[in-house]
Amino acid sequence: MTVVGPFGLHVRDQALEADVQSGLAAVEAGLLEATKSGVPFITEAAQHLVRAGGKRFRPLLVMLASQFGDPDAPGVVPSAVVVELTHLATLYHDDVMDEADVRRGVPSANVRWGNSVAVLTGDFLFARASHILADLGPEAVRIQAEAFERLVTGQILETAGPRDGRDPVDHYLDVLSGKTGSLVAVSGRFGAMMSGADERTVDILTQYGERLGIAFQLADDVLDIASDSHESGKTPGTDLREGIPTLPVLRLRAQAAAEGKPDDLELVEMLDGDLGDDGRLAEALRRLRAHPALERARQDTVRYAQEARATLAPLPEGYAKSALAELCDAVVHRAG
Repeated sequence: MTVVGPFGLHVRDQALEADVQSGLAAVEAGLLEATKSGVPFITEAAQHLVRAGGKRFRPLLVMLASQFGDPDAPGVVPSAVVVELTHLATLYHDDVMDEADVRRGVPSANVRWGNSVAVLTGDFLFARASHILADLGPEAVRIQAEAFERLVTGQILETAGPRDGRDPVDHYLDVLSGKTGSLVAVSGRFGAMMSGADERTVDILTQYGERLGIAFQLADDVLDIASDSHESGKTPGTDLREGIPTLPVLRLRAQAAAEGKPDDLELVEMLDGDLGDDGRLAEALRRLRAHPALERARQDTVRYAQEARATLAPLPEGYAKSALAELCDAVVHRAG
């Protein structure tokens, strides 16, 4: 049993391990090649987050999904490069929107070079992803375009907030389905589709990716509160400080509104105030870490991961299916 990929995923077969490791190495080379420019400064900025590392969660899913067809098919690695480039591009933009200082354990691009360079670098990565995508055929272009539309729609919905009368938790889960679930779903879909898997398998792995992507983001929500920067690679409480309504906070607000406990109402008031002061942010984090709302968010993470695992049931038994199930456990483990 070998550990491979993000989160200490256990792969129980040497042939599968070799395929996955080889695929991820090829993706890494593809990312570096795709982020080269004739302008050295652009290369430096575009490779900033590539070289900082990362989980390569989406490429890993592409590689595992490709096991249900021919994992050596020519479109598998390029499609994995496309989804990771798209993801990286969104990180450059997210850090500008969130005014983040740290990403993947290094200074964020907006801190190092300013907001304009960070935004334009993200655009550069989108352009390079589109260039690769064009060689994968019109169906791949359409799938990626639809996913990107969902991703941007999710981001806009997050910014706009829930309409009057809408349950904020339901709204937020819709946001995550677009912002995160869409691209993870495409990872499962591309891996299966590019490997020549049958249509039913492609559909199953798309649904699996959607649910796993939501679980993955919910785990991130928990980590933003529960972890330190060494674990998460970014400053704890970044979402809190920016007023981003992550699930633990939404669960807290719902409980405070329903029960009216003074301590809960006081914590909500603190979160609604200015968290720019490090001491005030630390106190908010301390109190949230001890609050039942954080455990509720963990339970939500488990639920989505279990739903992802359940979608795998019709797939043939084997090491690839076991690894996908293990990936569900690994995502939950991140959330504690």
